Amino acid sequence: MFQTLKSLFTPQEPVDYKELLQNGAHVVDVRTPNEYKGGHIKDSRNIPLQNLSNSFKKLDNNKPVIVCCASGARSGSAKRLLESNGFTSVYNGGGWQMLDSQLK
Repeated sequence: MFQTLKSLFTPQEPVDYKELLQNGAHVVDVRTPNEYKGGHIKDSRNIPLQNLSNSFKKLDNNKPVIVCCASGARSGSAKRLLESNGFTSVYNGGGWQMLDSQLK
């Protein structure tokens, strides 16, 4: 429990999401399909958080994974879920609109 709380309040090192994407990272949007239809990052994959545990095989765990959502809360949960299932390079990109602006 302490580690979980610590990870929520420890600042992350700056991440160059654009470089990660250029090096083959997947962008996974964990919002609902309706939210995704309302706008999303080009070439991102929509795997809603509630379906993520059934979709690990759709992702290459040898490549970085950048997760995003509306605000960063669900993507934080997705990051922890992926890491607990063997994914080693997972990044919480936060809200998709902010991440999208960093990728341009």
